[in-house]
Amino acid sequence: MSERVKVKVVLLFGDQAEVTADAEDAAEPVRYPAAEIAGAVGLEPGELPGRRLWADVGQDGRLSGWQLA
Repeated sequence: MSERVKVKVVLLFGDQAEVTADAEDAAEPVRYPAAEIAGAVGLEPGELPGRRLWADVGQDGRLSGWQLA
């Protein structure tokens, strides 16, 4: 069973979105393809920075199942 977490898109770096946990003590951002996230939530990649999302954490620690929070 996967865990559901709230995350924030910090910024875009080229075609990658930097994503971090939506918490004050969040770890370093992790990069994911911006187009993948944008497509999942129905936005353009340029609209992602600052957005808060829900994501599923897989057994490998990777995020997926993006939804707007």
